Amino acid sequence: MSQVIHRADSRGHADHGWLNSHHTFSFASYFDPKRMGFGALRVINDDVVAPSRGFGTHPHANMEIISVPLEGSLAHKDTMGHDFVISKGEVQAMTAGTGVAHSEFNHSDRESVNFLQIWVLPRLMGVKPAYSQKTFEPNERVNRWQLVVSPDGRQGSVTINQDAHFSMAKIDVGRSLDYELQGDDHGAYIFVISGNVKVDGETLGPRDGLGLTDPKLLTIAAESDAEILLMDVPMTVI
Repeated sequence: MSQVIHRADSRGHADHGWLNSHHTFSFASYFDPKRMGFGALRVINDDVVAPSRGFGTHPHANMEIISVPLEGSLAHKDTMGHDFVISKGEVQAMTAGTGVAHSEFNHSDRESVNFLQIWVLPRLMGVKPAYSQKTFEPNERVNRWQLVVSPDGRQGSVTINQDAHFSMAKIDVGRSLDYELQGDDHGAYIFVISGNVKVDGETLGPRDGLGLTDPKLLTIAAESDAEILLMDVPMTVI
């Protein structure tokens, strides 16, 4: 088993005033040839958007785009006709496919919104665009895995066009969780939202990321109360 670690303070950073963004992988003006993604996982942006500000309408194609609000709410509109607010406790997935345009704005005129914007390379190119949004009960991820993204929508998860599985967990200090990969040639990327955990001999803090290739079974132990997002993705992308 091999690993790659990305500490929070090593991420790319862009401060546009209205947008404060940290990039785990190369994105926009931040480029590092050693950080072009992890298997099918291409982008993890940790974005803070000022009140009433946001991303104007812009296009995407052939990418799976997942949004996970951590604090606050986003107002989403797209050319498929969706006009929704996405809040903490919800997860949104959009299959860009043959092409879609959307906008994302902070729904509040008083408080900032913090969300994770995650891009995953698709399994099939040129598919019909699609949208999925679900609410997830936080208590159902305490000391257990809560599936939030999958290729087939099982367990009430949002659906994407890739054999990828995202799970969230809140782990109490002193507790641990095992995780078994969902497919051959898959890897696991652990992103720490809050707290401290130990994985494969490494202690990870808030916003640290750790990618493990071919781990078969891995154990995540909480060294403090912690919340994590685990992304189980194919390592070979066609």
